[in-house]
Amino acid sequence: MVSRKDLGSWLEGPPPSKEQQWPGQRLGLPQRGPGSIARLGRRLIALMIDWILCYLIAAWLFGGNELSILLIFAVEQLLLVSTLGYSIGHRAVGIQVRKLDGSAAGPLAAVVRTVLLCLVVPAVVFDTDQRGLHDRAMGTVLVRM
Repeated sequence: MVSRKDLGSWLEGPPPSKEQQWPGQRLGLPQRGPGSIARLGRRLIALMIDWILCYLIAAWLFGGNELSILLIFAVEQLLLVSTLGYSIGHRAVGIQVRKLDGSAAGPLAAVVRTVLLCLVVPAVVFDTDQRGLHDRAMGTVLVRM
């Protein structure tokens, strides 16, 4: 009989290979603590914080128009990730965007990540290191601060 534990969850992503014992290990990142891969729970909470803030701003300025929410979200991601390395939601849960070498993401990575993030699909398709397609495209990783 196959149990749920054996199957896992599609939200967990693909199972790690036998050589890889934790997400980010093959990237040289620690298993836990600062510099380790930001897990799904933190990412979702950060996204919810950012989306709620953008919704409130859009409701105040534009009457809650759906497109205005997305545009405000995109502007927030572009400005904050390119300059600080994190959005308001990221900061609240203690995660940030870095390049694989540990340097800041920068403007180009922020632009490409934001466009792909707004398309949604690249953010929900991820690898064994829990990096979405938007992070893989720019050689970035979301890590704990």
